[in-house]
Amino acid sequence: MPPHKYVLSKDVTSLKNILLILFTLTFFQTVIFGQQEARTNDGKTVLLYEDGSWFYADSIPFLNNKAKRIVNLEIPKTYSKKNIISHTGYSFLYNEIHEQANWIAYELTREETTNSIQRTDKFIPDQNVKTQTANAKDYEGSGYDRGHLAPAADMGWSSIAMDESFYYSNMSPQTPGFNRGIWKQLEELVRSWAIENNAIYVVTGPVLTNRLPAIGPNKVSVPKYYYKVVLDYSEPSIKGIGFVLPNKGSKEQLQYYAVSIDSVEKLTGINFFPLLPDEQEEIIEHTRCIECWSWKN
Repeated sequence: MPPHKYVLSKDVTSLKNILLILFTLTFFQTVIFGQQEARTNDGKTVLLYEDGSWFYADSIPFLNNKAKRIVNLEIPKTYSKKNIISHTGYSFLYNEIHEQANWIAYELTREETTNSIQRTDKFIPDQNVKTQTANAKDYEGSGYDRGHLAPAADMGWSSIAMDESFYYSNMSPQTPGFNRGIWKQLEELVRSWAIENNAIYVVTGPVLTNRLPAIGPNKVSVPKYYYKVVLDYSEPSIKGIGFVLPNKGSKEQLQYYAVSIDSVEKLTGINFFPLLPDEQEEIIEHTRCIECWSWKN
């Protein structure tokens, strides 16, 4: 998706003027997956893009959501819907080469965050994947956790959904420090957002690339990074945010890994939330607004 051109005043009309203004201010800059974050003297955050477009990240206008519910809003764009497999609590697109899902998508409502079903811990192959999934032997002795993509805690509203969350199609090799640490923290934070916003849409998965290390007889790829994108499409405003995290333990705050959804799309090649109206999609996915979200579980 081409970046939106944000202009702060009529005088700021060229890349030359933009660069001059930015140069005269004192910035602290860090590269964040395709975009640069800069902070001005007065503490405002600016996002810079390679084509010269930029805008204040913490002053994003909210969009009033008057649209009706969009069916399957969480499903990324795919070449054929026949390849999408749906279970009770989530849908996914399986990658046979890497023996795990490209993405797993679901809606999480406030009511679904109330767990009435106990965790089963019964890992089983997914019979809905005709080419077969990974199995226990792939992870045995590997040193990696069977990391949930769709968390079991998000599926505690149904015994069937809970059982299906332990399919190997929902697993990916994660280091113990990552799976039990910052990844778990992000899962808990997302559940708190579902409570605050009544419902959210979540898409999550591994960043799958060529020449990844692999484990087990089925050669299950070990991703170096994982992503998660979240969309709040409810009144009084709509917003979205993305995350990209390395597959290792971390003591950083979750905000450190927050990026725009556009950045995750560039990294993964996946088109998220394609059913959004074009104008909304462009603004939501191009925006990284830390202050639009709460950060306490």
